[in-house]
Amino acid sequence: MLRKPLLGFIMAFLTILPAAHAQGGKVTIKSVKDAYEFYVGAELVTRYHAAGYAKPIFWPVNAPGGVPLTRNYPPPEGQAADHPHQKSAWFCHGDVIPEGIDFKSPIKNVIGVDYWSEAKGHGKIVLEKVAIRDDPKQGYVELKSQNKWNTASGTTIMDETRTIRLYDLGQARLIVVEIDLHASVCPITFGDTKEGAFGIRINDVINAGKTGKGKIQNAEGKIGEKDCWGQISNWCDYSGPVDGKQVGLAVLADPKNPHPSCWHVRGYGLMAANPFGRDKHAKFPAVKGNNELVRLEKGKHLVLRYGMLLHTGDAVSGDVAANYQRFVELRGKE
Repeated sequence: MLRKPLLGFIMAFLTILPAAHAQGGKVTIKSVKDAYEFYVGAELVTRYHAAGYAKPIFWPVNAPGGVPLTRNYPPPEGQAADHPHQKSAWFCHGDVIPEGIDFKSPIKNVIGVDYWSEAKGHGKIVLEKVAIRDDPKQGYVELKSQNKWNTASGTTIMDETRTIRLYDLGQARLIVVEIDLHASVCPITFGDTKEGAFGIRINDVINAGKTGKGKIQNAEGKIGEKDCWGQISNWCDYSGPVDGKQVGLAVLADPKNPHPSCWHVRGYGLMAANPFGRDKHAKFPAVKGNNELVRLEKGKHLVLRYGMLLHTGDAVSGDVAANYQRFVELRGKE
C-alpha cells in the first residue's frame, strides 16, 4: 500500500485534474492503485509502480502492438526465476555510501547501502510526492516524483527528483527518465560495483543466452555480451522474436551525462547502463586504470538522463541510431 502522505497528495491532485490526467495528443497517463499507467491511444506502454517493491519499477514495458519486452514478475512457469531483484526496468545502485553517518552494511562486499540486490538489509527507494502534467505542443506526458533513498531502517541518506516523459514516435515509443540525485543529508559516494544503475531485464524468450533467441547490439555495432559488456557506448539494444513479432528495447544514455555509462549487459537478459562502476571492483574494461569514484559534496546534485526506446525490428531495422539522435535533440525542448 502507498504511505499515507502519498495517498493524501494523490487524492488532493485528483480533485484538481480530470480522470485521464494528461491528454497531450495520443499520449496519456492514468492513476491506478499504487501505480501510474502510460498509454499511446488505448495501448498500454508501461505501468510505473510507485509502491509494493523495494524501488519504483516499470512493469510491464510493451513494444508497439502491446508486445511484452521485459521479464514478467513473478516469472511464468518455464521461464528463468534467477535474480529476483531484476524486476522489468528500474534505476538504483548497488553501493551508495553515506559519508559521516555511523553505518555498517550487513551485505557482503557492500560498503554503504545496497539498493540493487534486495539482500537482507537492502535499502529502499520510497516515492513520496507525484505531479503529472502534459505538454500538447511537444506531444508528451510527464510524471515527476520526489523520492527518498532510505536505509533498511528507514533513515534517509539522499533525495531524488525523478522525471518520466513518454513520447509517441510512430514506429517506436520513447520513455525518457531524468534522475536528479541530491546529497541533501550528507556527502555521498557511489561505490565501485557493476551492480547499477539504469537497468532492464529483457523478456526471457529473447535473452541472448542458451534459452532465448535474442541479440545484444551497441551503438558501435558490436554484437553479443563478450563485445558489449563493460564497454562505453551511447546505447545498447536487446531484440528478438516475441509472439512471432520482431521487437527490441534499447537503453539510451545521454551524451551530456557527467559520467559516461559502461554496459553491464548479460546474455541471460540483464542490460544496465552504469556510470559508477570502475576498474578495481566492477572491472569494466573501458575504464581500465580508473578508480576515481563519483562523489557528491553535501548539498550538491547529480543529474543523469536515460531513455528506453521500445521498437519493432532489431537495432538496425528499428532505427535505434536515428531515434537516439531524436532523444538527444529532445533534451533542450523538455
